[in-house]
Amino acid sequence: MGLMGRLFDLVFGGNLSGASQAIERSAGAFWENPEARAARDALLRGRTLQSYNAEFLRSNRRGFDVLMDGINRLPRPMLALGTIGLFASAMWDPLWFASRMQGLALVPEPLWWLMGAIVSFYFGARHQMKAQEFQRSLTQTMAQVPKVVERISAIERLRTADTDGDAQLALTSLNPGPNAALEDWKEQSAG
Repeated sequence: MGLMGRLFDLVFGGNLSGASQAIERSAGAFWENPEARAARDALLRGRTLQSYNAEFLRSNRRGFDVLMDGINRLPRPMLALGTIGLFASAMWDPLWFASRMQGLALVPEPLWWLMGAIVSFYFGARHQMKAQEFQRSLTQTMAQVPKVVERISAIERLRTADTDGDAQLALTSLNPGPNAALEDWKEQSAG
């Protein structure tokens, strides 16, 4: 036996399978196992979807929640319509509009900053709420993907269904013929 063989026997205990196991264990300390990572990632994604679904599923909304959602939807249309109303009032009665704008010119700058902060917080919170609702709907949609894939594969199986040599069945499946319900409807709507 050569020098390398003795060195391997000394390091790995004399058998080659033990050597490969020792190398694998040593390499595992430096490189991640891809299969184990994929399993952990799949488990994490599944638990994340379950968490989102439990947190954001709001099918049991009460009257107060619906009322508050309605009230929360008012400021943006009111701001838009109010701004259009300002343009209309400026054209309708310019003196009235000018006197109101002079009143706004007297508002101190810190109050304008406070108003800007309030509006920013309101629309920022609304944006965050809408983003969370979007994530909830995306989570619900992604939870339906396996069912949709199963249905599509069932449809594909039906499309390529074997008719076992029955020519009449094959022709019937390709040319289904008249629709009885549609014919009844046409008769009822014509009469």
